[in-house]
Amino acid sequence: MQASQELVTATWILVSIYMVVILFLVIRGALRIKNMSDYAVGNVSFSPIAVGLSLAASMTSAATFIINPGFVALYGVSGFISLAIVLPLAAMVSLYFLTKGFRKQGTAVKALTMAQWIGNRYQNKNYALFFAFLSLLLITFIVLICVGLTAILSKALNVDALYVLIAIVTFVFGYMMFGGANSMVYTNLIQACIMIVVAIVLLGSGYEHFSGGVKGFLDKLSAIDPALAGTTNPKSPLFRDFFEIIVCQIIVGVAIVCQPHIITKSLLLKSAKDVNKYLVVGIVVELLFFLVVIAGLYARLRFPDLTLNGKPMPMDTIMSTYVIQEFPVYVGLLVVMGLISAGLSTLEGLIQALSTTITSDIVKPLVGKQLFKYEEKSTGLISEVWFNRLVIVLLAIVSTFVSYQQIVSPNLSVGILAQNGVYAYFSAAFVPVLLGTFGRNIPLIAPVAASITAVVVHFGIYYGRLTPYMQETVRNPGVASALAILSSVVVSFILLAFLKKRQNPATTESAKAQIVDNY
Repeated sequence: MQASQELVTATWILVSIYMVVILFLVIRGALRIKNMSDYAVGNVSFSPIAVGLSLAASMTSAATFIINPGFVALYGVSGFISLAIVLPLAAMVSLYFLTKGFRKQGTAVKALTMAQWIGNRYQNKNYALFFAFLSLLLITFIVLICVGLTAILSKALNVDALYVLIAIVTFVFGYMMFGGANSMVYTNLIQACIMIVVAIVLLGSGYEHFSGGVKGFLDKLSAIDPALAGTTNPKSPLFRDFFEIIVCQIIVGVAIVCQPHIITKSLLLKSAKDVNKYLVVGIVVELLFFLVVIAGLYARLRFPDLTLNGKPMPMDTIMSTYVIQEFPVYVGLLVVMGLISAGLSTLEGLIQALSTTITSDIVKPLVGKQLFKYEEKSTGLISEVWFNRLVIVLLAIVSTFVSYQQIVSPNLSVGILAQNGVYAYFSAAFVPVLLGTFGRNIPLIAPVAASITAVVVHFGIYYGRLTPYMQETVRNPGVASALAILSSVVVSFILLAFLKKRQNPATTESAKAQIVDNY
């Protein structure tokens, strides 16, 4: 069933207004950009509340508002426990403790990107280059968001998915060529405010299902399939037991904040005294956003067999179908805008972080002297800022191609592709961020070995189909990531203990605490 003509018309009008507002903010921010530092971390003084809302908006994406509710619709309460309770709580605790130390170190080493932070913290350019290349895995997250946005807009506008995908990529990547951090905080602020309203609307959209209390709600789910009401779902590929639902999600949640568009957000703060207010705002709003996946259970009650007009609904379209079918036109329009905001907020951060990394951390150290034109030296061919715009164009082309492939033939969901790529990245980043934030006198071999171990273990388990969890057609990247993180922690601590024993007494005192609170 297609969206009503009234909804289509209203969506076109509101999307047009939304585009004009975004472009105004982008132009305003772009006028202040003079170099890559301005693009990466901005040169405007933002309030901690604005940056906190920007954090919540960029940390919550189309995955939380559009894709993950589909997993919950398919697999029930077990998915809700995993995605709305365990993962968020672990992530927020980690965010609180890592942010303070990371910002202090990031300010000290003048880092613009995660790769620069790691390279400067450990005084090794090759390690920075390694992480810069590893950052390319984040393209999978960009693809997830493009697919999610395409799903919601193509249904709301009754337009073919390919045309919507091309329009989304052209518009968002186009304005991110010029806006950078200055405009992104403003756009994220607007998006976060819309998302707060929409989160409340979605959370309340299934209130009638609770007329018999929580037990009555679970009984309705159980009537469709008893596995939907269980705390585990043995028939799912992601929530089969408590190891997948709790243990893996705690480990992944702790490490998940080690992504460039999340952990580096604190570098936008101009004063250390703003950090607490920034964290409180970001964490409270973020926890609200994570709860939105319960709408997946509402969708399952609305479509018990997950079909519409006799046709099965692809998992990635369940949430958008629920919104179009469940709400009156103008409420539905508000929710559509909220879902778009959820996607754009993270997409902007990823484009900004990834393009900056490619330009500043891959191209510049390799061929920057020959390629880039600086004010004091005009032998180069192009400025860094303009080259960064070319990088964004390339990212747009790659993202469009892979996104369409995922729309046409996903492996259950684009979420699996994104998790595999993103989880591998932050699995490798966790130990170096942890040691670099809280450690002193850390030998380079420890974080390097940890990162390499994490990448090898993650992809080895996933593609080698190691462990009983990897035997199905759809495999859980969370299991591979959790085991990779644990392996990297073990390897790094063994090395630290071994190197500590080999130190002579004169240096033992300075290195006896390899992980300490550094502030």
